[in-house]
Amino acid sequence: MGLVVAPCSPPTRTLDEVLAHFGESDGGALALRLLRDADDVEMALLVHGAADASVEEFPEPLIELFPADRHGGHERIVSMLGELRSPETVPTLVEATRWIPEHLDFDEARALAVKAIWALGGIPGEEAREVLEGLRDDENEIIRENAVKQLARRGEL
Repeated sequence: MGLVVAPCSPPTRTLDEVLAHFGESDGGALALRLLRDADDVEMALLVHGAADASVEEFPEPLIELFPADRHGGHERIVSMLGELRSPETVPTLVEATRWIPEHLDFDEARALAVKAIWALGGIPGEEAREVLEGLRDDENEIIRENAVKQLARRGEL
């Protein structure tokens, strides 16, 4: 947790110190190991961000971890899946438009769903387009509006 940056409080550890603690030399490798162990998703995501690691190796563990209630990293996971722009992430992103984790129950702005819709907007192909078209008719106005925005951004309206 020494990598955490808080307002007016710099990190208390460097990435190199954290890597040495875990016996690793690569932040992406450590983040992937932590994700696969699934003991501390937030720590894995923190290390990943501090290392500015690529997400290319991460789809499988992220997809597996997304629905777990034991962590609060759902929004970050969706953002990382969006960076991949991969059709293999579409089912998880669809789930993120529908599911509201308990820790986000207060969020009337549906930030998780909005992030998922924007991630879907960046994925090429028919599957993502069809999902966005289906979301145009969602009962939630925020979801409808964001689906329309993404279809327009893709030039598919």
